[in-house]
Amino acid sequence: MQPLDVSSNAVWKQRFRAPSVAYTHLAEQAPGSGLAVSNQTGLYQLYAWDVASGQLRQLTERPEGMLGAALAPDAAFVYYLDDRQGNELGHLARFPYAAGLRPDTTQDLTPDLPAFSLGGLFLSRAGNRVAFVAGSPDGFRLYVIDLEPNGAAGPPRSLFHSQPLMVGSTLSSNGDVAVVMTVAKSTRVDFSLLAFSTASGERIGELWDGENTNLQILFFSPLPGDRRLLARTSRGGLEQLLLWNLASGERTDLAFKGVEGSTAAHDWSADGNRILFSTFNQAVQQFYVHNLATGAVTRLRHPPGNITSPYFAHSGEIFAHLEDSVRPRRLVALDGTTGEEVRPVLAAASAPAGHPWRSVSFSSTDGQMVQGWLATPPGAGPFPAIIDMIGGPGGVRVEGFSPGSLSWIDHGFAFLSLNYRGCSSFGREFETKIFGDLGHWEVEDIVAARRFLVENGIAHPEQILLTGWSYGGYLTLMSLGLYPDLWAGGMAGIAIADWAIQYEDTADMLRGFQVALLGGTPQEKPEQYARSSPITYAERVKAPLLIIQGRNDTRTPARPMEMYVDKLKALGRPVEIEWFDTGHLGSLADVELGIRHQEHMLHFAYRVLG
Repeated sequence: MQPLDVSSNAVWKQRFRAPSVAYTHLAEQAPGSGLAVSNQTGLYQLYAWDVASGQLRQLTERPEGMLGAALAPDAAFVYYLDDRQGNELGHLARFPYAAGLRPDTTQDLTPDLPAFSLGGLFLSRAGNRVAFVAGSPDGFRLYVIDLEPNGAAGPPRSLFHSQPLMVGSTLSSNGDVAVVMTVAKSTRVDFSLLAFSTASGERIGELWDGENTNLQILFFSPLPGDRRLLARTSRGGLEQLLLWNLASGERTDLAFKGVEGSTAAHDWSADGNRILFSTFNQAVQQFYVHNLATGAVTRLRHPPGNITSPYFAHSGEIFAHLEDSVRPRRLVALDGTTGEEVRPVLAAASAPAGHPWRSVSFSSTDGQMVQGWLATPPGAGPFPAIIDMIGGPGGVRVEGFSPGSLSWIDHGFAFLSLNYRGCSSFGREFETKIFGDLGHWEVEDIVAARRFLVENGIAHPEQILLTGWSYGGYLTLMSLGLYPDLWAGGMAGIAIADWAIQYEDTADMLRGFQVALLGGTPQEKPEQYARSSPITYAERVKAPLLIIQGRNDTRTPARPMEMYVDKLKALGRPVEIEWFDTGHLGSLADVELGIRHQEHMLHFAYRVLG
């Protein structure tokens, strides 16, 4: 371990404060205008982006930050969920792109609806309709709002109601068809697709690939009147693209010769000729362009690292958000034919050099191969070590810029970020192994990660700590309870402590997701809810524990964690908790809050390890 550096200008704090570009979007009908999300003020906020000059004009100044919104195709309005302190419950609203978000510019588009959680927001390419899914106590409802040529918005019209989980609305180019994903046909988090006429509400199509398969909507063709929807299916074991023609009912599965791995599409060129897609195989990306007319598939020679939300730019280039383990996220232009990096578009600020990650694999307790990203400080091990679990399930850790992880390595810790069972890009069986049995196989993979670190001389067996946020925080708590003798300590952020109480308090959208993950409600699956809840194993916890939790969080509410901490304290277990006032994304949106949390974890680890 290195001396603990918590000075105001510590290298690791400089990385947190280095501004980055999280997301951008171009207006389809106004190619000179775009929307960007950046943390250049210390909080992620929305910015108007002048594409020609690269200038950003701040649109929002929300004290809790702002990470998500949708730009109208003509760049007239920005649409967003108007919530309270990041609690992700509110109303659909908009403000003029030219004016920015101020009290006098906000327009509530759903004033007569109760506050809801948002499960998908989409504007048609023609700019004539908005579609969104609202989660409320009575289930999930698909709404559309008609937009007049003069910009006036009509009242929300309900097209469909579902008691089981429904998410992911999208619209055809001219707004005449809406498609959603629902788990109504499954007992798990496996979706089928439903299509509706936005004029009449009539159901005009359904796509379902059977039990233990999953369908995901991507986007419609950009051509007016074209009802072809690009989607993907898991029925072959790995996700594969398909085209569903809502006009004819015809389905075409897209199989690309010589292309391996789970496939996802990112954009459809404005002329309707090309699809930008990628493969994800063992947490490694590769991007391609598919020509629909000729059938040709071009492998792109893009730079290494993590590319998110790439799209075809009006210049003929491909715009991509690029980061790696040593550099923050920025927007770059790739050659539209080769994929090679051409120029920076929106640069991130320079940051102190980080530590490169390398991919490692090892066998879990049942023989399943598991992958993770490992970084070690200079010198020979064994080192004190951090095992990190990402949020999820369904996500995947890639080689991205992570100031928190880099701070551990700066201080002499080995750092292993684990893609446990339940993560994507390793095959459908790997991802769905946890369904109905949460907290079991993921923890077995964490135990296997510890064994790998110790047997390879990377980690000192008495100096291994666990950490994670959201579902990763949940797995930290589960691991401390199920295998109490293996860990020196744990640090859990915005974690789940009791699935049954979580069911009572969480937002409706998350409640539906939870029911699908666990296979039923607490009344229907009481034994499974107990078996998957960290509070069940509180008496077994031995290692010191630090918890960081949000008071205004509707994904992982406060009450279950209060009960968990009270139980640990009554048992005399070493636990401390730090509360913050915003929602689930609080320390992600707020740079200084993220630094405060990381500093608290560093102090905790140093105390635990002496």
